[in-house]
Amino acid sequence: MSHLTNDVEKHTALYEAAFNSGDADAVNAMYTDEAVAVWEPGRPLSGEARKAAVKVFLARKPKMSAKPRQSFVTGDTALLIVDWSIATVDDDGAPELLTGVGVDVLRKGADGNWRYAIDDPYGEQ
Repeated sequence: MSHLTNDVEKHTALYEAAFNSGDADAVNAMYTDEAVAVWEPGRPLSGEARKAAVKVFLARKPKMSAKPRQSFVTGDTALLIVDWSIATVDDDGAPELLTGVGVDVLRKGADGNWRYAIDDPYGEQ
């Protein structure tokens, strides 16, 4: 199942489904090749480092809930403000609940589908 969409309003729900399936390839397909992700404040990742981080994190079998708060679209660029939470485990295996307000920039590709160009889940910090 493809998690890509040409409807920016559906992007977050499709990302949540890909994330919760644990399929790192599906999650990584939702990013542009040059995308930047800031999953730890102040530590942006891109390229192979970003892709590898997705695989490592999904190995913990986290479950995400995400709801868009606002979206703004101009041409082939979109800004999403997203409230999210992730139930996971920490490095010691203890339950952990992560929460934040994401600030995400999406770009519409030549195929008409939206992908993350910048993924900053802790955008409010």
